[in-house]
Amino acid sequence: MTDGARSALRLGVVAAVLACALDQASKLYLMFVYGLPQQPPIRLGPFFDFVFVRNKGISYGLFQTEGPLGQWVLLGIKVAAVVALAVWLTRTRDRLTAVALGLIIGGAIGNAIDRLAYGWVFDFVYFHVRTATWQFNWYVFNLADVAIVAGVAGLLYDSLFGDRAAKAP
Repeated sequence: MTDGARSALRLGVVAAVLACALDQASKLYLMFVYGLPQQPPIRLGPFFDFVFVRNKGISYGLFQTEGPLGQWVLLGIKVAAVVALAVWLTRTRDRLTAVALGLIIGGAIGNAIDRLAYGWVFDFVYFHVRTATWQFNWYVFNLADVAIVAGVAGLLYDSLFGDRAAKAP
């Protein structure tokens, strides 16, 4: 393994550990210290609330599962994705790609920990916009989801504008 690949791998692992740790710390604090499940929503401003949601599906609440079999299937898919992304991470030499992969891996592990511990994923950030005549409600998410979206955005940016991106003649 070259020095560049080793450096990128370290950077990706640090990103994964930080993403997972921040996600789990926020969830543990809100659930067990603050007691969010027993509290009314916390109003953080005109657009954000903290609420308690048990997400038994995946992104945007898709593929909701009620039984343990469905939860194990979703967990298996998540494990397969993390393994594939980790293999990609070991092969990259690009720092942006490494950080992006690390964020996705850390976010996926953070949500997998929830699924193993509770049988569902704890989501709590609720973004919304309301006016007198119009309303927009975004889905409820957590910091693991933020890490995953940031990682995907980093991969997209790198594929479109990075040094190795395909350029038109």
